[in-house]
Amino acid sequence: MPVMLRVLALGDVMGRPGRHLVSAALKGIVKEHDIDLVIANGENASGGAGLSVKNAGELFDAGVDVITSGNHIWHQKEYEDVFDQYARVIRPANYPEPCPGNGYVILKKSGARVAVVNLQGRTYMEPIESPFAVFDGLREEIGKEASVIIIDLHAEVTSEKVAMGWYVDGRASFMFGTHTHVPTADARVLPGGTAYITDLGMCGAYESVIGMERDAIIRKFTTLRPQRFDVAKGDVRLNGAICQIDPASGKAASIERFEHRPA
Repeated sequence: MPVMLRVLALGDVMGRPGRHLVSAALKGIVKEHDIDLVIANGENASGGAGLSVKNAGELFDAGVDVITSGNHIWHQKEYEDVFDQYARVIRPANYPEPCPGNGYVILKKSGARVAVVNLQGRTYMEPIESPFAVFDGLREEIGKEASVIIIDLHAEVTSEKVAMGWYVDGRASFMFGTHTHVPTADARVLPGGTAYITDLGMCGAYESVIGMERDAIIRKFTTLRPQRFDVAKGDVRLNGAICQIDPASGKAASIERFEHRPA
């Protein structure tokens, strides 16, 4: 049996409640599940929108290896400082070239060279470059340096994520979706050897509307008036997926949904 690389991917970390549970629980989870690499989406980690330097450091101190992001990464005024200080915070690679930060990072874990790529969908989101075309270009470049390629596609609609999963099957080791904060039940290894799940869910309060206090969201829908949205606190959970990858072939052996609820 080949030695497998075990990857834990965590869904969008939602504000202080999500960060605090990551800090409290992650090292124990890594030990219990024999995890080699931890990836977390951090675009909502600071006040529910964006990522500060301090909060990025907090997630890395907790045991996160790579922080991916998405359309909200620009919502904290210090986002350039985050990219300057932390090369392992990445933003969607299909944003225009003048944007600060990098769209992927390559690191060595358990003897394997692993590339983590961040992409963003375009349906109901910014009209940036096609994630499909950008992946093709990056695949040529990073495939020479890394045997394992992992993708976070931060996208609104399930169809775009599912289509990307099939598009990269056999060319990536693991692709997961983020952004919608609701975990999906479709974790599987595709025929070409790519582990796939449409959305990891979130690390945050589940007595909420996708991590925000319920009442304000309900008022928004019922009155159609602007509301102040605050991060919710009740029933905090970590959601994501654990994937096993053969670093020699770059093929996934298994994927399973992951959920942690504190006792």
